[in-house]
Amino acid sequence: MLVICLGLGGLVGVLTANRWMMLLAPVIFMTAFELARIPATGPTVDGVYLGSVYGIMALLVGRGVDLMVMGLPLAVGALWGAAGGRRRTGKGARSRLRTGRYLRALGAVLVTVPVVVLVAALLRPATTEPITGPDGEVLPQSVAELVTLQVGDHEQSMLLRGHDRGAPVLLFLEGGPGGTAIGAMRASGQRLEEDFVLAVWDQRGTGKSLPALEPTETLTVEQMISDTLEVTDYLRGRFGQERIYLVGSSWGSTLGVLATQQAPDKYHAFIGTGQMVDQQETDRRMYAETLDWAQRTGNEDFVGRLRDNGPPPYADMLAYPDALSTNPEHRDFPHGEDYNPASAYPASLLVPEYALIEQVRAMGGIIDTFSVLYPQLQDINFRRDVPRLEVPVFLVLGEYESPGRSDLAVEWFGQLEAPTKELVVFPQSGHTPHLDEPSRFHEFMSGTVLAGSDPSR
Repeated sequence: MLVICLGLGGLVGVLTANRWMMLLAPVIFMTAFELARIPATGPTVDGVYLGSVYGIMALLVGRGVDLMVMGLPLAVGALWGAAGGRRRTGKGARSRLRTGRYLRALGAVLVTVPVVVLVAALLRPATTEPITGPDGEVLPQSVAELVTLQVGDHEQSMLLRGHDRGAPVLLFLEGGPGGTAIGAMRASGQRLEEDFVLAVWDQRGTGKSLPALEPTETLTVEQMISDTLEVTDYLRGRFGQERIYLVGSSWGSTLGVLATQQAPDKYHAFIGTGQMVDQQETDRRMYAETLDWAQRTGNEDFVGRLRDNGPPPYADMLAYPDALSTNPEHRDFPHGEDYNPASAYPASLLVPEYALIEQVRAMGGIIDTFSVLYPQLQDINFRRDVPRLEVPVFLVLGEYESPGRSDLAVEWFGQLEAPTKELVVFPQSGHTPHLDEPSRFHEFMSGTVLAGSDPSR
């Protein structure tokens, strides 16, 4: 798209021989582009909302990125095209001051440099480094790959890493909906690669799989379950294992439970971190927790905004972050000694496993995919609908998790029937124990989980 816009701008500049097209061409094109995508829905393409941080983020990662990859090349192409057109028509000869010509040439070069840099950055391919031994040589049985699969008639991406391709396979499901965990697990999941083949899948509409968001009518909970089982079958076939391990975080724990319930014969065990149970009830409780915190701290403006919004559920998806993501008591706590801040957004996107366009679009994927899938989660209630799972179940909660989440997880776990089950609480963790205390999580997975299930099945 960047090259097309550069060429289109150049053509317009040549035909008009007018330097003002440097400004007019991007305005005309971006206006036409906005009109063409009026039928599209989602926070990054809907009306602009500057009333919250997430509304501003939607603007920047949506239209801001569009302007960068389309508007800027159009402007530069039009500038150079106009220069060529003026020479062709003789208009350029009217300039009498040599200094003026030099200054214009210098200005053209200066505005071109960002486009050249952008093109070079966009051409950088996504890669993952090989796994090496103490001698620096690649481990002969290791696997370190970025793969693209056809899943549910859409191309979707996954990172595979492990010291031994014969080790048990662990499929990780990220939260959100809309999150991408490739960067987070590169920062905090490396110990898992020693004992498992770690498969980190970017679900439909997330991270490297962002283009699979469209058409949004196909983005349903049922389709996500089907995608999960299809990815599972790929891993089972590729690595010759009848069953694999399934780890889900937050929304990923919802998806993991539903996939395990539907096809227990594909999994050794299910492991939930930051386990979700009843989305609507959790949202109501977390809203009350956040409102209580705002009142205790005297944040009257925020209290007013929360009361104006009222308790969830919301029709406006941008209202959810106020209730669910603003309370600092859910994130400001003493993390484990090996906690890596690079595992958190947006730092987790700055890894070579993402190409530049995937890095800048990923946050938009979180917002748009959330807006499509989250309303579909409102009737999910595992206390009612999942009384039993036919595989060993392990739940990992954080001591600093929101009670609106953890209390429901404990309640569901207490009534759940499973071949074996175990619940642990990590003392220096919140909603993401696998990232807050990665070494403790590795020890739990390589010890408790492997011992409490039968990987030979």
